[in-house]
Amino acid sequence: MKKYICTTCGVQYAESVSEPKHCQVCEDKRQYVNPNGQSWTTQDDLVKSGLYKNMMTKEAEGLYSIKTSPNFGIGQTAYLVVGNGFNVLWDCITFLDPETIKFIHGLGGIDAIALSHPHYYSSQAAWAEVFDAPIYIHHDDKDWIMEPSRHIHLWEGEETELSEGVMLHRLGGHFKGGAVCHWKTGDEGKGILLTGDIIQVVADTNWVSFMYSYPNLIPLPANKVEEMARKVDELSFNKLYNAFHKVVKEDAANAVQRSASRYIKALDGRLFTT
Repeated sequence: MKKYICTTCGVQYAESVSEPKHCQVCEDKRQYVNPNGQSWTTQDDLVKSGLYKNMMTKEAEGLYSIKTSPNFGIGQTAYLVVGNGFNVLWDCITFLDPETIKFIHGLGGIDAIALSHPHYYSSQAAWAEVFDAPIYIHHDDKDWIMEPSRHIHLWEGEETELSEGVMLHRLGGHFKGGAVCHWKTGDEGKGILLTGDIIQVVADTNWVSFMYSYPNLIPLPANKVEEMARKVDELSFNKLYNAFHKVVKEDAANAVQRSASRYIKALDGRLFTT
């Protein structure tokens, strides 16, 4: 019996005798099946290959990024918020080796794992077992859990508090339960918003965007983006970090609002003519 991992999205499935025939995550219209066909691996095979390592980088006081090199699966970045005796892992990556475990234990371990949406569930159950940490997933996305775990905590409603100064907020959009993490005291008290790609930092890092599917370029409706922007407008933050090591370095709260306005005008045909 093995726990197989989809090589395209990096999500680990429950233990089985043979490789699953399908990846539910990749067959969804927001994702895609590799044109070369579905393929699988395991955590043991990834570690034994010697091809991968995790790069742990201090991004700011109390904030570390964790990213696998070379890219595996979707290639997202996870973030570890360290402070006040309570460490939160925001989003998750698949690859987990002894060096990563040692590094994180050196920072005090992980007290909670929180996920923005199902594309980053990766091997969350394995991380939770190693660090004995609860996993916070919004109830609206429960059907996307491919590997059950005793550590999973399904939260409901529009917000939940992980620790003092660290809140999860449901915005929806990319997924119905899509969430962001607001670290109120980050950036020397000015606030940091961790968004996965529920809100995506674009090439011009003074701007962000919103999509139903990024690889397949399916936009969100204007009214949904307006709703998301309205919810975020209640939060105070200066910096915004997405899942791909891109950052809005200052005045990020205003960047979200003006980006939402631009997005809505584009969909409504008021931004340009072509």
